[in-house]
Amino acid sequence: MKIFVGVTDFDWFTLLASMREIDEVNFWQPSGSATFRALGPGELFLFKLHAPRNFIVGGGFFAYMSLLPVSLAWAAFATKNGASSLVEMRRRIARYRREPASPFQDYTIGCVLLEQPFFLPESLWIPAPADWAPNIVRGKGYDTREESGAALWQAVSERLALLPSSRLVVGDAAPLRFGPPTLVRPRLGQGTFRILVTDAYGRRCAVTRERTLPVLQAAHIRPYGQGGGHDVRNGLLLRSDLHLLFDDGYVTVTPDLRLEVSRRIREEFENGRDYYALHGREIARPLPPFEPPDPELLRWHAETVYRG
Repeated sequence: MKIFVGVTDFDWFTLLASMREIDEVNFWQPSGSATFRALGPGELFLFKLHAPRNFIVGGGFFAYMSLLPVSLAWAAFATKNGASSLVEMRRRIARYRREPASPFQDYTIGCVLLEQPFFLPESLWIPAPADWAPNIVRGKGYDTREESGAALWQAVSERLALLPSSRLVVGDAAPLRFGPPTLVRPRLGQGTFRILVTDAYGRRCAVTRERTLPVLQAAHIRPYGQGGGHDVRNGLLLRSDLHLLFDDGYVTVTPDLRLEVSRRIREEFENGRDYYALHGREIARPLPPFEPPDPELLRWHAETVYRG
């Protein structure tokens, strides 16, 4: 298994470590130009503070990486970005980029999305690995099949065994107990679900192909509170008005991926011409390698939520 140690600042760590029951974080990179290919989903990403605090202080499980406008990153993760406000986040990005801060600049940033993060108390911080070079700016990868990577995994395992968070829930399986290096499938959070669905549909509404990001929303086919998961196969990217109509049962998507519009819109609101023009339209499929919506979930929505 691979491990990546990413460098971050103390303010980012301190704010996130102070939050209770946090399920996901955005480990963002201010440049917004480089992609992240060091890990696969479920592998371990660790947080190391900038010098002179040369310690590993926490980590999380890698889920996904995307280049996002800061407005979308904030909408999806809010303070889970490790900033107290969008204004503060913009200020930090500008500082790292060494340019004047702007309250309106929608910077593109690199977003490494991590699930089930953990934060170590100072007494359990892990010294930087012996082979860590002072000139490392972004981070360094390790492999648990090699001595340095195995030692790092062992150090993390020993510390997590002392914390309540050592019983991390992995997907739908039993809680994870740290031991031999193993790939895990952590549960996705709401913010990560939103970004995955947004990217899966090419940042366009699945029905109208609208691409104005502020009005696009990741809809759950089966609501999370009713047993639906934060999974791309349980998601549709919809324009905000269609999302509301979908949740309220005025529209649905059939298992063969066609939009169906209820007669109730006309009966209850004496309107709906624009929506009836969409009736029967085939919706867009997610881009590879994302999977299409689950037909059983679409059937559930049609039978349970849709007003017909």
